[in-house]
Amino acid sequence: MWRLIACVFLPFAAGYYLSYLFRTINALVSGPLATELGLDAADLGLLTSVYFLAFGGAQIPIGMLLDRYGPRRVQSVLLLVATIGAALFGASSGFLPLLIARAMIGLGVAAALMAGLKAIVIWFPRERVALVNGYMIMLGGLGAVTATVPAEWLMEWLGWRGLFAVLAIASLAVAALIFAAVPEVARSGESGPNTPGLRAIYTDSRFWRIAPLSASCIGSAWSLQSLWAAPWLTDVEGLTREALIAQLFIMAIGLSVSALLLGVIADRLRRRGVGPEILFAAAATLFVVAELALILRLPLPSLLPWSMVPLVGASTVLSYAMLAEYFPMELAARANGGLNVLHFGWAFATQYGTGLILQQWPAQNGHYPIVAYQVTFGLSAAVHIAALGWFIVPWLRALSSRMPTVTRRESASGEGLLDPVIPPAEIAILDAPERPEW
Repeated sequence: MWRLIACVFLPFAAGYYLSYLFRTINALVSGPLATELGLDAADLGLLTSVYFLAFGGAQIPIGMLLDRYGPRRVQSVLLLVATIGAALFGASSGFLPLLIARAMIGLGVAAALMAGLKAIVIWFPRERVALVNGYMIMLGGLGAVTATVPAEWLMEWLGWRGLFAVLAIASLAVAALIFAAVPEVARSGESGPNTPGLRAIYTDSRFWRIAPLSASCIGSAWSLQSLWAAPWLTDVEGLTREALIAQLFIMAIGLSVSALLLGVIADRLRRRGVGPEILFAAAATLFVVAELALILRLPLPSLLPWSMVPLVGASTVLSYAMLAEYFPMELAARANGGLNVLHFGWAFATQYGTGLILQQWPAQNGHYPIVAYQVTFGLSAAVHIAALGWFIVPWLRALSSRMPTVTRRESASGEGLLDPVIPPAEIAILDAPERPEW
């Protein structure tokens, strides 16, 4: 087991760590980058969100490659692309070269999570997938932690360009580690004439019950934590640079802790016959409540509503665990990739769209007004509420169909009495994934 952890789990966790570091470093470098290049909100949103566009667009082909060739080959080769992208980003001074370099980084780490999830599905028992996913995402979340205070220290010493040079070296080292340490696996997932493909995933009603809520909530959380949390905290909350870095650091720790916590809770609930759907719905509900608290400017500590962002960002632990139950192992990477397309597509749309909306209000001394953020966050919250309603529809149907029905029986005197018929207690109310209408 220890050899398996050392040779399989940790190398892929290191790759996922790098992907999270690249994703969340925007919040730290966006200020110096915008100042040096003179970028407005829309340009900054596009430059940072192109990572999500390249990442999301590569998910389906990468899923096919992972199912066919295994995670070792695909991950190690793509990390070389991330290495080149990071080096180019640190050396570029024009907007277009930076945009291309950022897209290369997104493509280079696009397999990081799916490769790890594929390895987990291959080597770990299915009933423990949620727990091990939690460990994977927890370790990856440490990349977000590194992208705050530690990266700030390094950037003060080397500058943001030197920081990306270090990231290029780290990407090359992890690529070599994965190629050298991870064992090869048999190509059990090669497509044959009777092997189901993407059509089986995208025509599955269970997938489309999960996808809108998972994509909108998780994609928005990634967009906020990787970029727009920092402008809100400075423009609306008025935090100093030091206070901003401290809060981003706490949020990053929350991401890592939330991934582990969600994995552990999902594992324990599974032992009691409760699937991850209920836990995921609860996390999404808390996210909506937090958004409304920010929009309405409720008198709460800033960290309280913002702590829901990393919680939802780590909920991929639950989404991928649900897919692992719905689809066979040979379709695991493609199913995760199909959902990841929506995750990162929504993250791109939200991150870029937020910049476009904010720009509709004139900036005052480099800061956008509160109402601009309220409109943007309000639109996002409306989408999340609609997606949450769609997600719980089968449960509401199941609940209404199992409400006590009333039958009429005649008494000896001829009077009609109402006799309640109660469904058995052992029938679970929230078993929507097993119902045909799900």
